[in-house]
Amino acid sequence: MALIPATILTGFLGAGKTTLLKRILTEAHGQKIAVIENEFGEENIDSDILVSDTQEQIIQMSNGCVCCTIREDLRTTLQDLAEKKRKGELNFDRVVIETTGLADPGPVAQTFFMDDEVAESYLLDAILTLVDAKHAPEQLNERQEARRQVGFADQIFISKSDLVSADALGALTHRLKHMNPRAPQHIAHFGEMDIKNVLDLHGFNLNATLDIDPAFLSPTAHDHGHGHDHSQDHHHHGPDCDHPSHDHEQEHGHHHHVDDDVKSFVFKSERPFDPGKLEDFLGAIVNIYGPRMLRYKGVLYMQGSDRKVIFQGVHQLMGSDLGPLWGPNELKSSKLVFIGIDLPKDILLQGMEQSLV
Repeated sequence: MALIPATILTGFLGAGKTTLLKRILTEAHGQKIAVIENEFGEENIDSDILVSDTQEQIIQMSNGCVCCTIREDLRTTLQDLAEKKRKGELNFDRVVIETTGLADPGPVAQTFFMDDEVAESYLLDAILTLVDAKHAPEQLNERQEARRQVGFADQIFISKSDLVSADALGALTHRLKHMNPRAPQHIAHFGEMDIKNVLDLHGFNLNATLDIDPAFLSPTAHDHGHGHDHSQDHHHHGPDCDHPSHDHEQEHGHHHHVDDDVKSFVFKSERPFDPGKLEDFLGAIVNIYGPRMLRYKGVLYMQGSDRKVIFQGVHQLMGSDLGPLWGPNELKSSKLVFIGIDLPKDILLQGMEQSLV
């Protein structure tokens, strides 16, 4: 049986996760989706569209979707759903898991890799994070969970953008980009988002594209050709900086001064890696800093391989795979992005540099 794609939906309290889920559960999108809801949410779906006095945990919706509130742990629920699907008792094509507003999506994501039974039935597709534009600055300042959710995301949806000024929205998107350059950002009105931006994003596929805004990768005058810590940009952008968002921030007098603990940086090199050295170094780093490493991904140029090597990880879990052949005229180079909490950028960049041939 084909693996069931799973999407993790996370986001700040009040960012509109429930609105989005209601839309998924009632709209005629032609997909049969099982929504797994963590029960201690700020507002349960039950009251509105589910029959709340039922003892049954799994409720079939009118459009063929299934809603399930978790009363025990996620593993058990996922196994239970997969078994019901195998037996033909439930019909659904995919799963969306809503985590509570303060949850760390890391352990939820790890379940799909670490638990053999879950991994036999499901394929983790992507982590989506909903950000409430109005309360985001305060939530990001005060709550590390909120910053973590941004760091984990494959896709970021910004809700309530109509409640803030264009400048404030610009400053927020800029801040989110520094924390997570991998995730495209979308403005979502009242849970209205294109279903194609929500499902089948392949955020965890080991593919040879590193989804980072190219401007983020281009070496600039103040970048020495190695990793570039964009969270620090505001310290060394001079008045001659042509970065559009900086221009407009200076005009409006609110230069981006927040230095979040969730940061991203990129390592690039056109020299090949020594496979043994790199493996030792990454193994050691993951061992020490794993809990603070949220997402990391790279396309690597390895000595002795005519193929790209693709690797990615969540916390301590790291996986790699052989990718496509390098093209005859393709410039061979490695590109890695690390997103984490107060990661020692110098140690990481130096270690990567020392792992080159």
